Amino acid sequence: MNEADERTQKRLISEIMELLVTHYGGAMSEEELDDAIDALQRAFEMARASHEGQLRKSGEPYFFHPLRVAHLAARHWMDFSSIIASLMHDVVEDTPVTLAEVEKAFGGEVALLVNGLTKASDESLSREALKATTYRKTVLLAIEDVRVLCLKFWDRLDNLQTIGALHPDKQSLIAEETRAIYVPLAQHLGMGRVASELEALALRILYPRRYQRYQGVLEGLREQMEPFLRQMRSQLHNACEHQKLAVLLRDRWRPFSIAAAKVQHRGLATLYTLEIQVDRTMDAYLALGQLHSLFHPIPGKLRDHLHIVSQFGYQAIKTTIQAGEHRLRVEITTRKLARFNEAGVLAPGFEFSVSNFKGLMQSLTEGESVFDTESLRLASASIQVYTPAGDTRTLPEGSSALDFAFDIHEDLGLHARRARVNGQTRLLRYRLMDGDQVEIEQSPTPQVLPKWLEWAVTPRARNAVRRYLRSRVKGEEKNEAVVS
Repeated sequence: MNEADERTQKRLISEIMELLVTHYGGAMSEEELDDAIDALQRAFEMARASHEGQLRKSGEPYFFHPLRVAHLAARHWMDFSSIIASLMHDVVEDTPVTLAEVEKAFGGEVALLVNGLTKASDESLSREALKATTYRKTVLLAIEDVRVLCLKFWDRLDNLQTIGALHPDKQSLIAEETRAIYVPLAQHLGMGRVASELEALALRILYPRRYQRYQGVLEGLREQMEPFLRQMRSQLHNACEHQKLAVLLRDRWRPFSIAAAKVQHRGLATLYTLEIQVDRTMDAYLALGQLHSLFHPIPGKLRDHLHIVSQFGYQAIKTTIQAGEHRLRVEITTRKLARFNEAGVLAPGFEFSVSNFKGLMQSLTEGESVFDTESLRLASASIQVYTPAGDTRTLPEGSSALDFAFDIHEDLGLHARRARVNGQTRLLRYRLMDGDQVEIEQSPTPQVLPKWLEWAVTPRARNAVRRYLRSRVKGEEKNEAVVS
């Protein structure tokens, strides 16, 4: 290893240590912290020794890959066990080290995470069947511990960033897989920024020329608009400071996507967002008042997602203003919520409600295909609807009243007859909109029909309908056998 590599390696290890001690050291006793640091040091040494002499396709020493994955995990508030698993995530797959040895060295928690990141191995299976088996294994372990998926995101991010040495066909396969599987999964964990970065990296591989054109437009716009944005930020900062309101202003440029490329000609209004971070929720509304007193708000563009959370849990006040000749988007949130908006399930200070996520994952694994990517795609955008009692239910965009019934309870879905949506009687195939209030009318006996499979989009509803129809067919066959 050359001197530059040694320096990079030492820097990454030092930063990982510093991040972990900063995030978790205060909640640990001195003895616990010493034990955790000792385990981490052993993980560094074991991973480095296990990958000694291994090179990636690019010629880079292999150890840099798990080290960068661990660095990404540490930057996103993952704990000591997760970082150790990041360092060890390829040793079982690519070296003589066994999962049992990992468990003996670092415990069952780390072993579970490493197992979730290790590809399934079965020489009797085809490549596609093996890939499907690996998906199922990852998802099942993610139901048990959601950190498995988060670590998979960092692994995939680093692989996409260093993919250039692979054959173009292999690159395209990895990029398509990323878009189909990992992007919607990241969205479901509230990790919108991660999902956007994964998608942008995948699309850069699939549409390189379009990506280059987009980046050229973006860089040109940034350079052109910087004097205006600097003046606008200064004006807003001074106004808030005059009111003794502490704000942090951040520029956010839209990552490459197919949707972004289609509207890039519209300029600042679609490619840029000014993010304002404040200390408290009340300060967000004060900052909104200052912003609208300086720049004209665009009617109909104000969305308050501080109290009515947007899809995937994003929390901010969103508005659009006219600043001179330029129109731009602004989002106002608290510093604490900004951490959640960036890191989702991993953000400190939040209790992640895993019930919806576990339900989706369980439904996907119960489907007729090994991994129902179409259902996952449908579930990548959400709506919020309400029960008659005012409780909120989150459903995939495009869900029907029938999906709502099965989301409440399987028995309610099987006995559903029709729905009342916002007080109006509707058929079960009626597609729900964000904010609808839904009540299901029931019949005494199940009314399940084969065409319900066309009306339902959620894995839970479709799987329940399939199970009922199969059980009914088997019952009819049994009766016929008895009669004959």
